[in-house]
Amino acid sequence: MSATPHKNRASRRVLAAAAGLATVGALVAAMPADAQSRDQASHEPARTVDVQLLSFNDLHGNLEPPAGSAGTVTEKQADGTTKAIPAGGVEYLASSLRTARQGHPYSITAAGGDMVGASPLLSGLFHDEPTIEALNKIDLDVTTVGNHEFDEGATELARLQNGGCHPVEGCYAQGTTFQGADFPYLAANVTDEKTGRPILKPYTVWKKNGVKIGFIGVTLEGTPNIVTANGVKGLKFHDEIETVNKYAKELDRQGVKSIVALIHEGGAPASSSYNYDCDSPGAGDGISGPIVDIAKGISPKVDALVTGHTHQAYVCTVPDPAGNPRLVTSASSFGKLYTDTTLTYDRRTQDIVRTSVKSSNSSNPTSANHIVTRDQPKATDMTALIARWNTLAAPIASRPQGYISADINGRGSTAPEKPLGNLIADAQLEGLAPADKGGAVVAFMNPGGIRADLVYKSTGSEGDGVVTYGESFTVQPFTNMMNVVDLTGAQLITALQQQVSGSNEASPKILQVSKGLTYTLDMTKTGAARVVVDTIKLNGAAIDPAKTYRVAMNEFLAGGGDGFAALGQGTNKLVGASDLDLFNAYLSAHSSAAAPLAPPVTDRITVVQ
Repeated sequence: MSATPHKNRASRRVLAAAAGLATVGALVAAMPADAQSRDQASHEPARTVDVQLLSFNDLHGNLEPPAGSAGTVTEKQADGTTKAIPAGGVEYLASSLRTARQGHPYSITAAGGDMVGASPLLSGLFHDEPTIEALNKIDLDVTTVGNHEFDEGATELARLQNGGCHPVEGCYAQGTTFQGADFPYLAANVTDEKTGRPILKPYTVWKKNGVKIGFIGVTLEGTPNIVTANGVKGLKFHDEIETVNKYAKELDRQGVKSIVALIHEGGAPASSSYNYDCDSPGAGDGISGPIVDIAKGISPKVDALVTGHTHQAYVCTVPDPAGNPRLVTSASSFGKLYTDTTLTYDRRTQDIVRTSVKSSNSSNPTSANHIVTRDQPKATDMTALIARWNTLAAPIASRPQGYISADINGRGSTAPEKPLGNLIADAQLEGLAPADKGGAVVAFMNPGGIRADLVYKSTGSEGDGVVTYGESFTVQPFTNMMNVVDLTGAQLITALQQQVSGSNEASPKILQVSKGLTYTLDMTKTGAARVVVDTIKLNGAAIDPAKTYRVAMNEFLAGGGDGFAALGQGTNKLVGASDLDLFNAYLSAHSSAAAPLAPPVTDRITVVQ
């Protein structure tokens, strides 16, 4: 990929420069004096050049500033306390990136996947075309695919890359055809089952004035476990380490010695503060999770890892297999942070000088996360983009669905049982309990499907406490169809145990349950034993392993998603309304301006810590 690889990239950057980016004189003035004299004396480029790498991940179509806890960043203060800072929104992300590029003639912007999918209504209603348009304007150079890029399947992903109007809904603006992404989506470890070939480019090479940096993009190998079966039909997902190492060798043979891996898999820092030192007491000691082993296994040919998926913030130094320091970064989610990394490129070796790499917590950092604050000027082109798409979405987005008396936390709750999870599960049970709707006696909701909080404070002109269609869509953006199936009591017990065992043992996924189901979760134990079987009751009666129960869940869980193989064993399936339709119907039936819904009590799962 050249420095100006696609369509109107060059003209946009020229216009950006004319709008006030660094002048040549300012760049020269910013150079060290000895570098200036060498350049002036020899007219030859210096041996090394600093390349700026700006990166972010997990935007999820959040064009407008995310509301509630989803729109804040935790910052550790000097006295040890923490401070919540409002952040995010593409108007501010664009301004932050454009400001950061000033004074950097060699600058690349890359992303770690999940740019789209699970998106708020403004983007999701239009199959994420608004987000691709925004990323084009931001001058994103390259991204890897994430798991959510497969929410609508490989064919739709190809349309986002290549352009063209939606096959069902057509074009959204008369006389205008969607142009697709100016930047390449990389999918090195995703292959077509029939051909064995990657479904998109496995890598790309950024070039400018003799500087060459390769980018390899992969998503987590476990993507099929967290995406609906239709989304990954006909695809194979391969090991991240093996794939990156394979293409690192290929790039090396082509003479590309500087390589960055974009990996949609991540880790868990020991602190939620974005400026936490995850290299304390030693390199990488403050981070755990899948990315640690991946980083330790990826070839030393790769010079830095931009990661994502876990929605966490970290800039860590994890040694590569040769014992050399290597940066592993992630910038939270929803455009709240961006990472600024300096890669020192040696023109003679054509490689990154790894000894220059320092973490964000060193005395002379070359990589750090920065908050996308909302006290900076908005990017006017992004404001216009949001306004244009909001005009199209307004008739649907602003429609009131219900009323709440206070915040009802879902994504923003760290507890196993979430108030919004209870509300969603109750809505599903009520909608599917009638005999002609499925006869459900219990409902399960996957925690990862709850994408936001219901926020009391008005986000527009609707007024405090009003839940609009746009807000309910942001909570449940997948429009999963609901299923009601037969499961035995034994299968129900196994499903509850799978929350904390098998693939979910290291990072439990606690199902949100409808009213009437109660049990104890003993986290002092390990594996399946954490679920205290003799405490599992439905409406006060113990679950009978031999009895058959009608169970409601979305199609993702009914397909065994998130490691719940037992839920995928259901029989006598009935397909009902969508999860969003049931949620909105419940809000309408159980709330009014005079009698708003209060946050549900969380007393269904007793947790022993």
